Amino acid sequence: MKKTKLTLLTVITLVLLVLTACGSKSKDTDAAADSDKVVKIGYQKGNTINILKESGYLEKNLKEKGYKVEWREFSHGGTLLEGLFTGNIDFGHAADGSGITAQAGNKPFVYVGADKPNPEGIGLLVLKDSGIKNIKELKGKKVGVLKGGNHHYLAMLAVEDAGLKVDDIEWVYLQDASQLRTAFETKAIDALGTYDPFFAGAETDLETVNLTEGKDYDYPNRTFYYANEKFNQQYPELVEVILDSIAESDEWANKNKPEVVKLVSKALGINEKVIERAIDRRTYGLDRLDEKIIKTQQAQADYYTKVGLIPQKINVSERVKDTK
Repeated sequence: MKKTKLTLLTVITLVLLVLTACGSKSKDTDAAADSDKVVKIGYQKGNTINILKESGYLEKNLKEKGYKVEWREFSHGGTLLEGLFTGNIDFGHAADGSGITAQAGNKPFVYVGADKPNPEGIGLLVLKDSGIKNIKELKGKKVGVLKGGNHHYLAMLAVEDAGLKVDDIEWVYLQDASQLRTAFETKAIDALGTYDPFFAGAETDLETVNLTEGKDYDYPNRTFYYANEKFNQQYPELVEVILDSIAESDEWANKNKPEVVKLVSKALGINEKVIERAIDRRTYGLDRLDEKIIKTQQAQADYYTKVGLIPQKINVSERVKDTK
């Protein structure tokens, strides 16, 4: 009789363990399913995805598809694209040079869209008391940039336009915009290549001269939208929702710039005067990729090959989602 009771007790215990395990597995499966319904977006300070983040358009549009949004901030385009390659984000934005450098390193990603040109959002600055009046006077001087960035490209174009060679400049490559600003303020560098909102910040806070102001170097300065390669293959409809949401928030931003200034200033912790300066000199909008945009990006990539910023020639169109 005792043996029978023991056996019955054992059976009951095993059944309970199995049911508990099944329930746990079900919860784990549900959690995995929930995690699969999250779209991870990468952004940097001061660019258009900041507006998308604050506007709420993407959350609204993805909710209709049953998805949530997770936002992840990066210090600059290079680190953002690393997040894209490793699958830490599904979609993000970065400058043109970041995409070129990444493709030269054979990293997996896809171009899926571009911002409207923003040539006034970058510049080459010197301090007013530096005594430097023009680009030619930068010969033999230290110019601080993020290597391969849009502002670096502008600075090289400006140097050659002035009749100098790229090698006539002592390029100082730093890790992020804050390091560049510190080096500029402390006069560890003679000139600063930079981009908004950090460009606007230096102009607002310091006595500066923009050596490239009013000069057309036939460079549009576009921010590109990039997608993780697998994400783009598996969820092309979600990529379209994101792009449509960007276009929607950009349209709203152009009509409500004072409100955008307040939203972005609060979100980034940057003075409203700085954000206002950066926002007032640009027009927001999404451009679908076409042959002209790709051709311009290819010309920049070829230039990077020429000056040794990338080791070999690349074909930009191989990483483009589609053209219209």
